[in-house]
Order: sequence, then C-alpha cells, then structure tokens
Amino acid sequence: MIAKKYEALVFALVMGAFMSGFMSLVITYINLGLVDNFREMWLGAYWKAFVIAFPTILVVIPQVRKVVGVLVVK
Repeated sequence: MIAKKYEALVFALVMGAFMSGFMSLVITYINLGLVDNFREMWLGAYWKAFVIAFPTILVVIPQVRKVVGVLVVK
C-alpha cells in the first residue's frame, strides 16, 4: 500500500488520469466522430491533457478544499 503522506499525489494522479481520459475521449468524439484513427487521435489528446491536468490538480486541491469547507455545513 501507499503511505498516507502521498495521498494528495495519488489523488491527483488518479483524478488526472480518469478525468483527462474521459474528457479527451468525449471531446475527441464530439470533434471527429468515429474516424478510422480515432484511438490514436484520442490517445494523443489524452496524454496532452494528462500532462496539464496532473500538476493543475496538485495546485488546485488546497483551494478547492477551502471552498468546499465554506460551502458545506458542518
């Protein structure tokens, strides 16, 4: 198992992989449809999105937690 101190890093990795994969799949489909090289086009978009998503999530996590803390009644 992974140590608790790496929780934010693992969260960002998993969230970034899932969201960039799903969103790049949807956007690629919307823009191109099911073309012959759809998989290659999607995978190209996926890794580019992940490279942006992963560090962005790492930076944004603390701010999002603060906003959620204000919005959610304890």
